[in-house]
Parts: sequence; C-alpha cells; structure tokens
Amino acid sequence: MLRHLIVSLTLIPVTGLCSYAQEVNDSNTPLHLMQPQYDTPYGIPQEGSVSQTVKRVVSYLDGAMPCDVKDNKLPQGSFRLTSYEAGVLYSACLNSDDEATRQFAVNRMRTIATQSVKEAKIMATNKQHDAQMRMVLYPGALDDCGAMVAAYCRAYISADSKERKSYEPVIERYIDFVLNKQYRMNDGTFARKRPHFNTVWLDDMYMGVPAMAWYARYLKEKGETTRSQEIAAKALEQIRLFKDKMWVPEKKLFRHGWVEGMSSHPCYHWGRANGWAILTMCEVLDATEGIVSDADIAPVKELLRQHAEGLCALQDKTGFWHQLLDRQDTYLETSCTAIYTYCLAHAINKGWLDALTYGANTLLAWNACQTKVNAQGQVEGTCVGTGMGFEPAFYAYRPVHKMAAHGYGPMIWAGNEIVKMLHHTHPKMNDSAIHFYPTEQKTNEPIFYENTDAEVLW
Repeated sequence: MLRHLIVSLTLIPVTGLCSYAQEVNDSNTPLHLMQPQYDTPYGIPQEGSVSQTVKRVVSYLDGAMPCDVKDNKLPQGSFRLTSYEAGVLYSACLNSDDEATRQFAVNRMRTIATQSVKEAKIMATNKQHDAQMRMVLYPGALDDCGAMVAAYCRAYISADSKERKSYEPVIERYIDFVLNKQYRMNDGTFARKRPHFNTVWLDDMYMGVPAMAWYARYLKEKGETTRSQEIAAKALEQIRLFKDKMWVPEKKLFRHGWVEGMSSHPCYHWGRANGWAILTMCEVLDATEGIVSDADIAPVKELLRQHAEGLCALQDKTGFWHQLLDRQDTYLETSCTAIYTYCLAHAINKGWLDALTYGANTLLAWNACQTKVNAQGQVEGTCVGTGMGFEPAFYAYRPVHKMAAHGYGPMIWAGNEIVKMLHHTHPKMNDSAIHFYPTEQKTNEPIFYENTDAEVLW
C-alpha cells in the first residue's frame, strides 16, 4: 500500500496535505501516454527549424570571418580564412542548396585566390608578411592544404570559366604538397614524425585523402581522364593503408594514433578523429563516382557501413557521442556528433545506409546538435584542437570552447543534409518513437510491408 501511495504522489499533483488523490494505476490511466522527460528534444524536426539553425550559424560567421582585404592583408577575424577548419566550412557551405550559404564560401575563396597572386610577389622577399596567406603559398603540412584544396576543387566544378582560371593556381599549389611533399612511411601511408617517428594520425586520413579524391574529380572535369583515374586509385589505396593500421574490427571503430615502433597499439577512439574517418569515406565516394569501378569502391562502402554500425551502438541517450566514444565517463562532444549526423544523413540520402535502420539515430543526433547553437549562432561544446595521447586523461580533460572552429563546418554540413534527408525519406512518430518508412504514411492505420507478415502497429 505504501508503494502505491508513493506512485500516486509522483504522478498526481497534491494541493494540500489533507487532500485526497485518486490512485493512478493501469486501470484508470493510460500510463503509456505520459510524456518522457528527455534531456534533449525528441521527435522529427521541421525543415524550416533546421534551416533557420543553419542560417543563424552562417550569419554569425559572416561577421566573424570578414573577407575584405585591408593593408594588403587578409583581415583578422575571429576565425582564420585559410585554416583546415575553414576548408571544412567552405566544403560544407558549397554542399548546401541555399544560395546565400554557398555564396558565403565563394566570397572568401575568391578573395584568397585573388590575394594569392598579389601576395606571391610580396612574399618573394618577405615570407612573414601575412601568416594566413603563407599557408596558401607555402603549405608545410596536410593541415595547411588538404581540406582547402578539397573545397577549391568542389568550387571549381560549379564555377564559371573566369572563376575556374583564378582557382587553378591555388589548387595546383595545394595539391603539389599533398601528392609530392607530404611525409610518408615506406609503404606510402601519410605519416608524421611526432609525437614519435612514423606516427600515423587518423586525422590525416581526412586531411589528405579527400583532397586527392576531389583533385581526381577536378582532373576529370578538365578532361584528363587517365590522370584522374590514377589519382583516384591513390586515394583508395590510402584508405586501405589507414584501415590496415587504424581499424579495430571488434569495435568497428578507428584508433586515433598508430606508431610504427610500438609492439602493441593502444586504442583510444577519439570522437572527432573517427568523424574525420567516416567523413573521408563519404567524400571519396562522392568525388570518385564515375571515375573508378563499383568493384573498386565497394570496400569503402562496406567499411562505411561497419563504421556506422559501430558508432550508432555507442550513441548516448541524449543523441550526442562521447569525447572517447567507448568511455561514458568522458564528456559529450559537439563536433564529432555533428560530423556523424552529416555522414549518416548523407549515406542515407545516397542509399549507402538504410533509413529504416539509421534514420532515427540521425534525427536524434541532429536534435542534440541544434541545442548547441546559441542565440548568436555560435556552436558550443566543441573540443579544441587536440594532439595525440596514449592514456584516457589526455582526451577526457581537453577543453571545449565556442570559438573552436572545428564545430562550425560540421554543424552546417549536418543541418543542410538533414533538410535533404527529410525531403525524400518518410519519418513518422509511431507509439511515441521515431520510425522511418519506405513510403509516406498518411494514416494511422496498420500497414504491411510487401512479402512479409510483419504488421506495423500505430
């Protein structure tokens, strides 16, 4: 009896100590209609709401990343115009169907291309003149050029002839470093000499491989078919090399770092690095379509499917993913969640993943992401730039900050792709849960799938 009294007090407001409250039980109350107390919004987002969130981010960035040249230098805004985070941002904007969002990227890329011609003459005698432009003219790492050249190749495809001509020197300068100057191990894998000699960083899978794939698309656009196929094959080979060293099949996740000199290889599954890996696969599949054969690309599609399965198994109940994916004692992180949101939505849109299986995870992730966009359009909860560690404390205590540029491109990419997904998939709330269906469900009557006796109950 005491237990029943406690239940009734938790479900029915009591106006006074002496008031009588009818016991709530299964016979007199539809308990299944009680509203859950979700930590983040739950349900199917409205396209207009998603688009407004993206526009708020772009509007903030438009002021935070001015592109008017002053004193013959690129302006110093809140975020750099030529960093790899900017390259991610530009690709995200170029992937949008919204013209204003696309123009945000084009305006800045046009300024960089135009200024590079002028700056090349100045830096011939003064290489310290403009630190941002030095990354363009004298790239010294994949971080300087990989994401940027992928964005420029993407922009080239939709540009007019005059714009294309201005982009070509930038593209060729960037890709020369990726193809010819980036340090590699003896087997050809992109590598670094820090923190140990011949260290492979999962980050570099993204910093280098999509650049090659989009350069292959760029060459195809220019009619250089044979070279296009050669570069695309090199991109696919890099994915294989990274998988051989970094993939942990029992968890269906990638480790962050691999050091040739280690007898065994620790597995720290950093969220954003795994984001770069699955984003690489999406980018390569997009860029090399029609350049390589279905047989050549099939292993990438299968790796993407396995990675999606491993990631979704670790999604937090809030929709976010953890800083270390398999460590729930680490914080929930925004940038990796946004990257996964984009990649899952894009893979569904392209038919690489099944919406019935992964659609609900994807919407749950977006609902979490949008809570991290504040009223000004800033993206909160993003881990700052991160090196490599071989113990959990390094990752678990990395700071987060709204000025960490890594969260902005992924957030725009995610929102734009969610809008596309909502356009052609068929989500519906069923028994208070998100479900996806092969066709639009206009009634609440039970339906049957073809060739099955399984009934869908509303």
